[in-house]
Amino acid sequence: MSRDAGILSDGFFVSVSDRRISARFVVLFSALLLGTQAAATPEPAQGPRLYRPERAGFSSGRLERIGSELGRYVEQGKVPGITTVVARHGRLVHFNQIGLMDVEAKKELRPDTIFRIFSMTKPITGVAMMILYEEGRYLLIDPVSKYLPEFENLRVYRSGSGKKLRTEPAGPMTIKHLLTHTSGLIYGDDKAGIPQLYSDADLWSASSLEEFTKKVAALPLTAQPGTEWHYGVSTDILGRLVEVLSGQPFDQFLTEHILEPLEMIDTGFVVPEGKRHRLAALYKALPDGRMERVPDSENSSYFDSETVPYGGSGLVSTPADFLRFAQMLLNGGELEGVRILGRKTVDFMMMNHLGPELGSEPLGEAAAWYQFDPQGLGFGLTGAVVTDAALGSVLGSSGIFFWGGAASTHFWIDRDEDLIGMIFTQLRPSGTYPLRSKMRILTYQALIE
Repeated sequence: MSRDAGILSDGFFVSVSDRRISARFVVLFSALLLGTQAAATPEPAQGPRLYRPERAGFSSGRLERIGSELGRYVEQGKVPGITTVVARHGRLVHFNQIGLMDVEAKKELRPDTIFRIFSMTKPITGVAMMILYEEGRYLLIDPVSKYLPEFENLRVYRSGSGKKLRTEPAGPMTIKHLLTHTSGLIYGDDKAGIPQLYSDADLWSASSLEEFTKKVAALPLTAQPGTEWHYGVSTDILGRLVEVLSGQPFDQFLTEHILEPLEMIDTGFVVPEGKRHRLAALYKALPDGRMERVPDSENSSYFDSETVPYGGSGLVSTPADFLRFAQMLLNGGELEGVRILGRKTVDFMMMNHLGPELGSEPLGEAAAWYQFDPQGLGFGLTGAVVTDAALGSVLGSSGIFFWGGAASTHFWIDRDEDLIGMIFTQLRPSGTYPLRSKMRILTYQALIE
């Protein structure tokens, strides 16, 4: 059952300049969530108030297609529930929720539902690294081993395993290689060869980022640094680099330099006891088109105060919180007078940093997750970049900066259109259904100015 927030009259919001989010919207949404936290019982929160779409260049009728089309996946029992968000010129023009945050308990989605954002953690970690870059703590061309000695004398996988493992010496891995996923580090799985080596290493049993980093450094790389794009644990290593460069625990650095300044009050690595009723259940897709609940929902690692704060996948957040982060980037590093990064630094993050030597489809292995043509994609610093919208085969703009998470969440920033789009759900694996590409198409087809 769809639940749309009502649209206020044209003049509700104070006029704001381009690339500056309406302060009144922020106060409304933040106050909404703060009020929910303070409530004695977990009463449903009111939805956010919206700006009239036509005042921001959208057709109201066409925007309704987002809920109608994506809602089919909920109605067919394929996805538990979906929250979609569109903002333009700093004004919220679309906020729609359909379905449930907990199917078994029949709990409807709330505006303040907390989601596992998994790899949407990565751009936040990237911002942390760029804060330290602006402070002169490192250069992008610095070898990782300068700060993490365990990354000296790396090897590249050739073949075999165990006593038959064959490797060759690796060239230096730089910090930029970590930021762009060209480090040679990967994720493990049950495929033969190096993915199995990563899986057998039991990396995620580490009790700290330091232990995790040392485990990773003991493994061979899948390719020479700088020669291929491979999605993997690079951003988790960046979390450890933040600790070494700043002298602070990674989670503390994020809180002090990003989350608190941006008033991202529900974003973190741990869900406090008073907010646990707001954490959405997690589901996985089944081959027959149904879904089933993941046991993590009952005894979540997000409830453990000792959990390791992984920079590549560890955060939970809400649509309101992540919108503040995205708007800060769209504004060129500033939100409501609080500057997180300089404008040129944000420009630099959102450029394509992959050269022609990586081929015409460097992100080919990620195409299935997004249903985009990889010919039109490059990669910036901890986020993908649309290098050619036509080649990408999905409606939008060249220059879009985007990424998503393992439970099918997604966000993008379009500086040409001064626009942010987001989708939040909790279904693994990512890319089971074309929610992201459809959300992009359904948003842009509604633009009329």
